[in-house]
Amino acid sequence: MSWDTGQHGAPGLPRGTLQKSASMYTEIQQEHSDSGSILTHPDYIDGNPDLIKPKKLLNPVKASKSHQELHRELLMNHKRGLSVDSKPELQRVLEHRRRNQVLRQKKEEEEAKKLQSPFEKELLKRHQRLDQLEKEQEKQEDHAPEFIKVKENLRRTSTVTGEEKAA
Repeated sequence: MSWDTGQHGAPGLPRGTLQKSASMYTEIQQEHSDSGSILTHPDYIDGNPDLIKPKKLLNPVKASKSHQELHRELLMNHKRGLSVDSKPELQRVLEHRRRNQVLRQKKEEEEAKKLQSPFEKELLKRHQRLDQLEKEQEKQEDHAPEFIKVKENLRRTSTVTGEEKAA
């Protein structure tokens, strides 16, 4: 074997080794390119006892107790001939209670509105008018140019400092 320290190879390695490794690399590349076009069969089909066979994963929804109980109840109702649209007694009672509670709340709100004095009503109207005016002012300020906003801020600060000096 000749040791080649020339321009084409790595210094200190024999030329035969370099050619052998290069040819192995091309063989590996060819194997990978061939395997892409052909579908490989999984090893567990061959029946190799050393391999662990894959198991189907459990669906967590179907594995839950509540789902199983619901499914069991649906099957029982189907066997009895009960319609699926009919609700269980507990659900009907709960809906009835919710409906009654909502009606009670509406009645209480209506009574509270009736019991408001004219003074409270007038205060509420004024409060709503003030809110509307503030919203309109904010809209106008949003459309104003930047230099006008800065000028207004300067006026406010100068009046505050002037009042502080007077006090």
